[in-house]
Amino acid sequence: MERATLGGGCFWCLDAVFRRLRGVSSVVSGYAGGTVAEPSYEQVCTGRTGHAEVVQLTFDPVELSYDDVLRIFFAIHDPTTPNRQGHDVGTQYRSIILTHAPAQEATARRIMAEIDAAGLWDAPLVTEIAPLAVFYPAEDYHQDYFTKNPNAGYCAAVVAPKVAKFRKQFAARLA
Repeated sequence: MERATLGGGCFWCLDAVFRRLRGVSSVVSGYAGGTVAEPSYEQVCTGRTGHAEVVQLTFDPVELSYDDVLRIFFAIHDPTTPNRQGHDVGTQYRSIILTHAPAQEATARRIMAEIDAAGLWDAPLVTEIAPLAVFYPAEDYHQDYFTKNPNAGYCAAVVAPKVAKFRKQFAARLA
């Protein structure tokens, strides 16, 4: 099994997509990339902890390559807006790949170059790549939030359309 830690806006969106992906055995929403130990959601929301909202997924690299995890990641969020995803603004919503090994960093840089060369986005990619120092799981109520709260305002307006787009674009990869 392999791990990937990714941030692309609100972790509820990434969590909802990656949970539906064949080859993924677990998804944990959390915080990483900052300087405050054991941060709370309220602290991260201030934008002063340096942490991004991220998901850490465990996946079977035989069934799902890290390359494809990253290709899906770049398709389900806007990697061209610094510290922003839609109406969510702040450093906690930045696009970030936190690598677990030098090989992941090399792959992330290669996939970013591939995405950039393909012209999938109208602006340059601003995704940060950094080694993962520490990952802090988010509070229990954030885990699998979309499944538990599909009719909540944010889920209905923001998460559900991302999941629908993912299902359509990656139907062959659904669990």
